Amino acid sequence: MNFESYPDREMLMMGLADRIASQLRASINNEGRATLSVPGGSTPGPIFDILSDIDLDWSKVAVLLNDERWVPETSERSNTRLIRARLLKGRAAAATLVPLYAEAERPEDKMEELAEGIAPHLPISVLLLGMGADMHTASLFPGADRLKEALSNDAPILLPMRAEAAGEPRITLSAPVLRDAMYTHILITGAEKREAIEKAERLPVEQAPVRAVLKDATVHWAE
Repeated sequence: MNFESYPDREMLMMGLADRIASQLRASINNEGRATLSVPGGSTPGPIFDILSDIDLDWSKVAVLLNDERWVPETSERSNTRLIRARLLKGRAAAATLVPLYAEAERPEDKMEELAEGIAPHLPISVLLLGMGADMHTASLFPGADRLKEALSNDAPILLPMRAEAAGEPRITLSAPVLRDAMYTHILITGAEKREAIEKAERLPVEQAPVRAVLKDATVHWAE
């Protein structure tokens, strides 16, 4: 694990947004395309705000969530709604949003269709992840019903996931898809999460799913 600490959260958000933009630009230059995979939640919001105004060829960028709650975009719990409001605006409005939700009662009903839409945009160029205090990342929760399958090397692109801590049913990128990213960044803030990610290095991956991506990740932290 490569660990970088910052003097404060503002410096973290600015520094990490600049790093992500540089890596996206390099991917576009080298590959003619880039895929940016991002988390939901409030913590990365300032990074999204900065990125949305950065000058790069967003028309060649596909944006993909790490995971999504199985709720429509009209719900305040929707990660898709969040990134439309915070990231896919300004210059970044030219990016392509790869959907991680389709109208259906259960995620299982749309899994194959959504995975087919994601496949052409893999591997991920730049992966930004968050982590919960329980050491989950994406929707890879300790104790989740299909965690073992999602962590396996032959896991499919997407899996439905249910866990007590998750609330609604979720849909998540699998560990192999996350591990295949060219650049991986984990964003955490506060003493509790720093303690959690240090603890994760000593636990089995089933107890600390973030371990599945720690080896090649850079962890960015500020108090």
